[in-house]
Amino acid sequence: MKLVMVYRENSEARAVAETFMREFKMQTGRDVEVVNPETRDGQNFIEVYDVVEYPTLIAIGPDGSVVDKWRGMMPTISEASAYN
Repeated sequence: MKLVMVYRENSEARAVAETFMREFKMQTGRDVEVVNPETRDGQNFIEVYDVVEYPTLIAIGPDGSVVDKWRGMMPTISEASAYN
């Protein structure tokens, strides 16, 4: 299972996303994968996973299915760490 953060670097959502990822790394020692929605691959990703708000954090299972998704408001680190 993996955690994927989707956000635009040139937006207000950047601070929320980067703060969450920094805290997650500090508390768990693990990274969150980042998807840039402004790239071709990022566009494909947001279409497949129905990302309509930034930041969005998605827990993705081994088969590629969405296990959990948070839009705008981030979960607690302990809640998210269960998926990574």
